[in-house]
Amino acid sequence: MRRILIALLGALALVLTACAGLPTTGTVQPGPQLGSDSTAPDVIYRPDGPQPGATARQIVDGFVRAASGPQDNWQVARQFLSDGYRDQWKPEAGVIVDVLADRSYAEVDDEIVLDVTPQATIDEAGTYTLSDEGASVPLPFALAQDSDGEWRITHAPDGIVLDEDLFRNVFRSYDVMYFDPTWRYLVPDVRWFPTTNALTRIAAAVVNGEPSPWLAASVVSAFPDNVTLVPSVPLANGVAQAQLSEQALGLDQVTLDRMQTQLSASLVTAQVTAVEMQVDGARVNASRIPTRSTLVDSRALVRDADGFGYLLSGELTPLAGLSPALLEAEPTTVQLGVGRTVAAVLLPDGSAAEIADDGTSRVVDERAGILAPTIDPFGMVWTVPAADPSRVRATGPDGTVLEVPSAWGASRIDAMQVSRDGSRMAAVLTAGGRSMLVVAGVERDSAGVPSALGPAVSLTTLDGPTRGLAWLDTTTIGVVSGDAAAPVFVQQVVGGAATIVDAPVDAVAISGANSPAAVRILAADGTLYVRRQSNWVQTATGVQVLATQQGDAD
Repeated sequence: MRRILIALLGALALVLTACAGLPTTGTVQPGPQLGSDSTAPDVIYRPDGPQPGATARQIVDGFVRAASGPQDNWQVARQFLSDGYRDQWKPEAGVIVDVLADRSYAEVDDEIVLDVTPQATIDEAGTYTLSDEGASVPLPFALAQDSDGEWRITHAPDGIVLDEDLFRNVFRSYDVMYFDPTWRYLVPDVRWFPTTNALTRIAAAVVNGEPSPWLAASVVSAFPDNVTLVPSVPLANGVAQAQLSEQALGLDQVTLDRMQTQLSASLVTAQVTAVEMQVDGARVNASRIPTRSTLVDSRALVRDADGFGYLLSGELTPLAGLSPALLEAEPTTVQLGVGRTVAAVLLPDGSAAEIADDGTSRVVDERAGILAPTIDPFGMVWTVPAADPSRVRATGPDGTVLEVPSAWGASRIDAMQVSRDGSRMAAVLTAGGRSMLVVAGVERDSAGVPSALGPAVSLTTLDGPTRGLAWLDTTTIGVVSGDAAAPVFVQQVVGGAATIVDAPVDAVAISGANSPAAVRILAADGTLYVRRQSNWVQTATGVQVLATQQGDAD
């Protein structure tokens, strides 16, 4: 019975494996608004140990609360355990995040049973999963009195339980980085670890771990399976020292440089500025390699009465070659491709086209009812009919059309956008009468040619019609949904929680820049808004189209 927490975490982490179909079991709800700011100072909790004469229930309650102190491998929490069980308990098996006020205790068959209602779970790898709304979980604890007559726990669920407030202070999100199959882009896989000993946990996830299951077929790791990390990453004079097994010495320079790049990029989120790989204390000769940036121009990209281009302080700067072609085509949606030389657009007649900066235009999909197209960094234009989510099509720069097999398993799709690294696809799907935001990996070969969408992971449910979808940065998706009179803006971290706030009335489009703080929303009357702290601030009027961007060539 003490394995109940592991079983719960495993069940909640299951995703669809056959295709990118909509998960059809459970009820997915917006998660708690948990903090993820890796720049905030660490808050170290030092919980109390067991008190003399404590009752069995007080011992269980104290043990659960002591989970807020991961220092020295949860040394304080282990004081609540019997001598024979102390080293058997596995706190890192996972986390249940709950609401403190919802906990209840009961005595059942000589056990103390703690009943919790999970808001989210974190598995052993640090992967965040939303929980079914209202589904409670019983956690049994067996106790016995020691030779001094003090109650101690003899069996307990592996893993820990933290309420929302403690979780956001004890744990933090970090980006574990992988490469796309072409080795051009770094792709983040968000994980949650205690801030205590975070460097070692992140490095172990990179070197010894694997990508999240839904992303595994869409990314690659530079670290061979036979190379492992010594379980300690000290920080010396600002340099993180990662000790690797001796197998690293036999690797070629390209592999070593990729390993250095992947590990360094991952540890940046823990505020490490330099990383040194070592074997037996000796530095491994490796350097970071250049990777493609996913940053975009921070200015709004719009069409207004003056033309098409970047808008800043009322001045419109056109894109050479592309702006005249876009003005002539009069598209209703525009997504600018990498390098600013081509755009994927939805034309007034409902067809999707690719428009280049040399003035040429090519229709890529004329199927009825297709959504706004999205273009990936390899120049593939992705399209899908709203009423037939399974029929996703990707059209290459040379005109080659790829029919993506068994894409989205749903009754309807309202929006679809590919991430700037080309490795993930976000979509708003409807099935069984509910609408939800999902993400799936994009599976490609080493040349970047796509072959399939991976398993879909549900991120949050949505109310009302979808009014816009966009990637706000490398890990965050923005959605505008709801009725025109009262729309909401959903900011969803892929691998984290959602934040939901009111959106401007009559919102019709959304675009991101390089952080969630720079999100822009266009209203039906042409007013352009930008989010500033807790307010939507008007920055322009007369905007006809708000475009999205997919990154610069460098």
